[in-house]
Amino acid sequence: MADDTAQPGNVPHRGLVLLVEDERSIADLVRLYLTRDGYGVHVEHDGDAGLAAAQRLRPVVCVLDIALPGLSGTEVCRRMRAGGDWTPVIFLTARDDEVDRVVGLELGADDYVTKPFSPRELVARIRAVLRRTGGPPDGAERPRVVGPVTLDPVRRQVTVAGDPVQLTSTEFDLLAHLMGRPGRVFTREELLASVWGYAAHSGTRTVDVHVAQVRGKLGPAADVIRTHRGVGYACVG
Repeated sequence: MADDTAQPGNVPHRGLVLLVEDERSIADLVRLYLTRDGYGVHVEHDGDAGLAAAQRLRPVVCVLDIALPGLSGTEVCRRMRAGGDWTPVIFLTARDDEVDRVVGLELGADDYVTKPFSPRELVARIRAVLRRTGGPPDGAERPRVVGPVTLDPVRRQVTVAGDPVQLTSTEFDLLAHLMGRPGRVFTREELLASVWGYAAHSGTRTVDVHVAQVRGKLGPAADVIRTHRGVGYACVG
């Protein structure tokens, strides 16, 4: 049975978070912290119900446990993306396994938190994801063009030779950051801090996976992002 803290006539100002977590003690704690921070929280405890809630409620962000009864969190995310739903997704997992993290990111997740975690950290990660999806700051509205790639910060759209490219919010912000200063080489640590909003100890492999995903989606224009071995990445000048 679902739990929902959003009450009629009292919609939290930060929007609705969908939390899909089968461990009820964790779900209750996370819900408490999110509610205190001004979010509405809808809780489901299995993957099938979580996917249905994502489709029905259109939350601002989905927090998905990986190991769920029924559909796994990764399968929920895969089906969302296959259906054209690019709502930001943050995965929760009890395993500190790089393979799991990479698979999750390749499916289109925006972030990844390993249990046990601080509820405050999760709230901070959610804030960071939503900041990235809230549109560009004032003065950053102009479309950016590099070769056949055009990035529109206002509409948050990317095209290659006029054809639209579907990027997750994090993939979009990574590409926007690189295209914002063509020719500038950014270290993985700089990108992690600027795009994800947290320190390098969180693991720079996240950056590599997202760059690979962006390149794959850019197709023939993938070479607009250059690898500088041992340093980081740059957009061609």
